[in-house]
Amino acid sequence: MATNGMATNGLSTSGLITNAMNTSAFITWFNQDVSLANMVMHYVVDCGISDGSSRTWTNPTTGIQYVWNGKWGLTPGWASGLPATELEQQLITACMAAYTNKYGRAVDISIQGRDALGTPIPVGTHEFTTFAQREACFFGNIFNGEGVYAGSDARLSTDKSSVRACGLKTPGTGDKCPPIHQVDPCSEICKPDLQNNYYVTCSYNGKAYPAITTRIQLSDINVCGDGVCQISESCGTGFTPDSCMDCGPCP
Repeated sequence: MATNGMATNGLSTSGLITNAMNTSAFITWFNQDVSLANMVMHYVVDCGISDGSSRTWTNPTTGIQYVWNGKWGLTPGWASGLPATELEQQLITACMAAYTNKYGRAVDISIQGRDALGTPIPVGTHEFTTFAQREACFFGNIFNGEGVYAGSDARLSTDKSSVRACGLKTPGTGDKCPPIHQVDPCSEICKPDLQNNYYVTCSYNGKAYPAITTRIQLSDINVCGDGVCQISESCGTGFTPDSCMDCGPCP
């Protein structure tokens, strides 16, 4: 996202209203990498606009029409056509980071947090039971260059790894998903809600950001030593994801 200009080109200044998406800045940004831009807009609208609403845009360069559907409704002001506030930029950043998957594999996740008005994201029946593994907290602001961050919300043993890898990570490993920067555990830098189900804000470099918290299913944790070479494991002779006997000796 960062290297393709989302933070510095049309998307950061244009917003989501139809007229803004017809500006030269947005059109130039979109056509730099149409496939990537289409994916980015899919997630921007998914995060910012409420379920049942959508944004439709026709690319004046190609004549192709795109339809992006909303889901979470985190930024009602921006969705209504107002300029995105700093809070709304932060929420879009956190939500998009929460969706990021290092290995490009579709994984069901549970998302918790609050919208720009402070309303909690609804939690479905049995959601915490189905998604029993606490995963990560995401926050930051990629629109103004402050960066995007993730903290683990649990500690994996050294033989385990996550198919997502950007938040929940094995001890001793470095950043797995640049430009997402992995920081201290959520419990050390974030403030939870009253029920301790999710984090309301996380702080980094002296600044507090609204957070999006994620959970995954226990089945999406891989274990080195189970005899199956998983996507988050590498060749080797040991019992750690980066040297896992399940994948055989390295050539």
